[in-house]
Amino acid sequence: MKQVWVAADTIVSPLGKSSEENFALLKKGLSGVALLDDPSFTAVPVQAGKINSIGATPELTRFEAMSLEAIRQITTRFSLPADRTLFILSTTKGNISVVDEGQPDHSRLSLHATADFLARQARLADHLVISNACISGVMSLIVAKRFLQAGKYDHALVLGADTLSRFVISGFQSLQALSAERCRPFDAARKGINLGEAAAAMLLTVKPEVLGTKPTIRILGAGLSNDANHISGPSRTGEELGYAIRQALKQSAVSAADVDFISAHGTATLYNDEMEAKAFDLAGLSNIPLNSLKAYYGHTLGAAGIVETVVGMHSLEHGVAIPTLGFSTPGVSKPVNVISEISTRRLNTFLKTASGFGGCNAAMVLQKVN
Repeated sequence: MKQVWVAADTIVSPLGKSSEENFALLKKGLSGVALLDDPSFTAVPVQAGKINSIGATPELTRFEAMSLEAIRQITTRFSLPADRTLFILSTTKGNISVVDEGQPDHSRLSLHATADFLARQARLADHLVISNACISGVMSLIVAKRFLQAGKYDHALVLGADTLSRFVISGFQSLQALSAERCRPFDAARKGINLGEAAAAMLLTVKPEVLGTKPTIRILGAGLSNDANHISGPSRTGEELGYAIRQALKQSAVSAADVDFISAHGTATLYNDEMEAKAFDLAGLSNIPLNSLKAYYGHTLGAAGIVETVVGMHSLEHGVAIPTLGFSTPGVSKPVNVISEISTRRLNTFLKTASGFGGCNAAMVLQKVN
C-alpha cells in the first residue's frame, strides 16, 4: 500500500494566516473566540471566532477570499501537475452568506460551482466536494487518501472552509445549541458550542520526491461509520464512533497504547462530549491524553477537521500537547484524560475524531516518521 504523506499545510483563522502563526498563539493559550455583536451576522450577540482581517470584495465573497488565501499559500510553493492532482473542497455551507444579500447571486450557492471556481484559481482540473456535516474535513482527507492509494492521482489539495453568516448562526440558535460564554469541552459546566470560521488546506502526496520535499507526517489508517440514530443528536452509546476508531487503529496497525494523544471533536454540547467519552472507553482509549480545540476557534464546521488535524501534526513536530481551553472539572460518565495544561514531550502518533449531524463519524491516525 502506498504511503500518503502531508507535504504542506496552512490555516487561515482568527489566530493567524499560517499554521505557524496559529500554533504559536495556541501555545500561549490565546483564543480567537470573542463577543460578536454585528447585526449583519446575528440578531443577538454571540460568542464566535470571526476573522476580522478578511472581507468580501466586489469580485469575491468572504468565503472565496478566505479559501484563496489558504490555497495560494500552497500553490505558490509547489508546481502541481493538473492531470495528477485532485482538488477536494470540504464545506458544509460554502457561499451561504449570499442569501443574506438583497439580490443574491444564486449561481454562487452551488458547492460544485464553488469548487470549480477555486480549482481553476489553483490551476487544477479535477475537483470534488465533500459536504457531510461536521466530519467533512476528516472525511475529505480519508477520501483523498483512498484516491491516492488507488493510483488515480499523485497529489491531492484538500481545502476545508466555512464562514460565519446569519443563516448558520440562526440555525444553531434555533437548536438552542449555542453557549452564551466561551465553550468548555468535556467540562461539567459546559453549555453548548461556539461557532467559528476558518479556511485550512493540506497537500497530500504519494510522490513527495516529485514535489521536491521530504515530509515527516503520514496518514496511516482511517474509519467511517454512521449511528443510524437521529438527524441531529448523536448516538447514546458511542458504539458507532467506537467502531470507526477501532477500524482506524486496525488499518494503521497500531494499538490503543501506541496513540500519544487524541484530537477529539469536543463540541462542548452535553450529548456530543458524552458520546465521545463512551466511544473512547469502548476503544480502550480512556487513559490516552486528549484535547478539544473548539474554545480556541469555535466550531468551524467544514474546516474543523482540517484545522484540528493540522494543529495535531504541529503538535507531533514540536512535541507540544495543546491543552483544552475551558476545561476544569470532568463532566462525562466515562473517564477521559483531558489535557488541561500545556506539556512538552515526545509525540509520534495521534488520533483525530469527528462526529456530525446525521450520525456520521470519522477517525484517522497520523504519525511522525523520523
